[in-house]
Amino acid sequence: MTDVLRRGRGSLAFSFLVQGVAFALLVTRIPAIQDRYGVSDALLPAFLAAVPILAGVGSVTTERLVKRVRPSRLLRWSQPVVLLALLGVGAGERMVELGVALAAFGLAVGVLDASMNMLGVSLQRSYGRSIMLSFHAAYSLGGIVGASLAWVGAHWHLALWVSYLPVVLVLLPAVLVGSRWYADDRGGAAGEAEKPAGEGQGLVFKWLLPLCLVMTVAYIGDSTVSNWSAKYLQDVLGSSEQMATVPYNVYMVTTLLGRAIGDLGVRRFGAVAVVRGGALVAAGGFAVVAGAPGAWVGMLGFTLLGLGLCVLVPQTFAAAGRLFPGASDAAVARLNVFNYVGFLIGSPLVGALGDLWSYRGAMLVPMVLVLVTLVYARSFEAQPDRYGGGHERPRTADVGRGSNGL
Repeated sequence: MTDVLRRGRGSLAFSFLVQGVAFALLVTRIPAIQDRYGVSDALLPAFLAAVPILAGVGSVTTERLVKRVRPSRLLRWSQPVVLLALLGVGAGERMVELGVALAAFGLAVGVLDASMNMLGVSLQRSYGRSIMLSFHAAYSLGGIVGASLAWVGAHWHLALWVSYLPVVLVLLPAVLVGSRWYADDRGGAAGEAEKPAGEGQGLVFKWLLPLCLVMTVAYIGDSTVSNWSAKYLQDVLGSSEQMATVPYNVYMVTTLLGRAIGDLGVRRFGAVAVVRGGALVAAGGFAVVAGAPGAWVGMLGFTLLGLGLCVLVPQTFAAAGRLFPGASDAAVARLNVFNYVGFLIGSPLVGALGDLWSYRGAMLVPMVLVLVTLVYARSFEAQPDRYGGGHERPRTADVGRGSNGL
C-alpha cells in the first residue's frame, strides 16, 4: 500500500467529513431559514425540491466532464463553492437571495457528490477490500459536528450567518490544502494519466437500473430524516426548537456507528446480507417514528433509521463500481443522479401527505418503499461477465480476501 493511496484515502475522507458538516448545518436549520426569509409551509417543499433538481444537473454534467477533467480537480473546486453557498444562505435577507444561494449549493453539491464517490470507488479497487463505508462514516461524523453546531446556534439564538461564518472560515482553507493529496487511482496507478471514463466498456443502463432504484429508495428515507425530522419533532411531537435539532444528530451518530463497522460486516457476510438487514432495520425505524407518543420515542425511531439506512448508499456505489469496472466514473455519476431523485420525491411526498393526511401517516410511505430494497438485494452480488469471457465477478463477500474484483 503506497503512501500516495494512504494520503489519498485520508484527504478524501476529510472531504466527506466537510460535506457532512455543511449539509447538516443547512438541513437542521430549515425552520430557522424558513422564519428568516418568511417561506410559507406551502412554498417550503418547492425550495427543498430545487436543491436536488439542480444537484442532479450537476451530477449529469460531471459524467461528461470526467472524460476530460479528473474527478480530483472537480472535487477540489466544487467543495469551496458549497461552503460559500452555505454562507450565502445564512447571510441573505430576501427570498431571491435565498434562491440564488440554494441554486449554487445544489449545482456544486451534484459535482461534489459525484466526484467524491468516483474517487472512493477507484480507491476501493486499489485497496482490494471494502473501504467505501469508511468514507461515508466520515460524512456521518461531519453530520454530527454540523448538527451539534446547529444546536449551539439554536440554543443561543444566533443569527444564521453568525453560525455559518466561523465554520466556513475554518473549513474552506482546510479543504483547499487537503485537496493536494487526492488520488485519482483507477486500475492501480494513483496519480497517473488515465483513460476517459468508459473507454473500452459501455455503460448499459438497464444493468444499472436495479441499483438506481435502491439508491432512490435509500434517499427517500434519508431525505425524510434530513428535511422533516426537525419539523416533525417540533410540530407533531411537541418538542422545542432546540430539541428539534437533536433527531438528525442522533441519526448521524447511529449512521456513523453502522458505517464504522459496516466494511467488516461486508467482508464477513457479504453485501447482500448487509443490505437486507439494513432495509429491515430502517423499516422498523419508520414504524417507530410514525407511532411515537412523544419526542423521546421519536428519537428512538430515528436511531433505528440511522442504523438501517447507513449501509445502503455506500454499498450501492460500490456495486456499481464492480458492475462496470471499466466505466466506474460514468456509472457512479449516473447512479448519483438517483440520489437526488430520491430527495426530489421524498421531501415533497412527505410534505404533501403531511398536509393532506397527517405527518404520522406520511412516515409509513418511506417505510414501505425501503422494503422494496429486499426485492433487489441480489443486485449486490457478483454479476456474470457481460463483456465476454463468461467469468463471474467476485462476490462482495470475497472483497478483502485476495479478490481483484475491486
